[in-house]
Amino acid sequence: MPRKFIKRYLPSRSSFNETPQLRLFHRFFGNPCLWHLNRRTVSGAVAIGLFSAYLPMPLEMVFAAMLAIIFRVNLPISVSLVWISNPITWIPLYGAGYMLGAKILSIKTPHEPMTMSWLLSQVSPLWLGSLILGGLLALAGYLLTRALWRIRIVRNWEKRRLRRCVTKDDCA
Repeated sequence: MPRKFIKRYLPSRSSFNETPQLRLFHRFFGNPCLWHLNRRTVSGAVAIGLFSAYLPMPLEMVFAAMLAIIFRVNLPISVSLVWISNPITWIPLYGAGYMLGAKILSIKTPHEPMTMSWLLSQVSPLWLGSLILGGLLALAGYLLTRALWRIRIVRNWEKRRLRRCVTKDDCA
């Protein structure tokens, strides 16, 4: 099952409870759904993590954690997927978001020096494009996770069925 593979790399609930910086939030981490590894909680966590990673804002991990708590999906996965957005990937992620937003809003990119007023005028196309692309990426991640999980389960069923076969006639 994918659960065994994922569980190896994720922190446990007790490690969150033992961290002194997170003791303040202990009551939010009590919901068992935040720690379960099943198709619903993992696919929802992937969607939240990917959506939060695409948003051009600080503290994306806090935003992803809040959404994971609200929607009761796996907390460690949603928070860890935010790290897709890092200084190396910012230019492709936010560049694509800005270009899509500018195209939707019919904004031409000026060839003038960067000033604070120019930068502030670029916030709306950046956010619009990032919200659209983040939503599409979240949907794709959600559907892909659900599909891969299902494929893995069906393969395990088939292996189990073949192991139980005693003769070739039983497997037909």
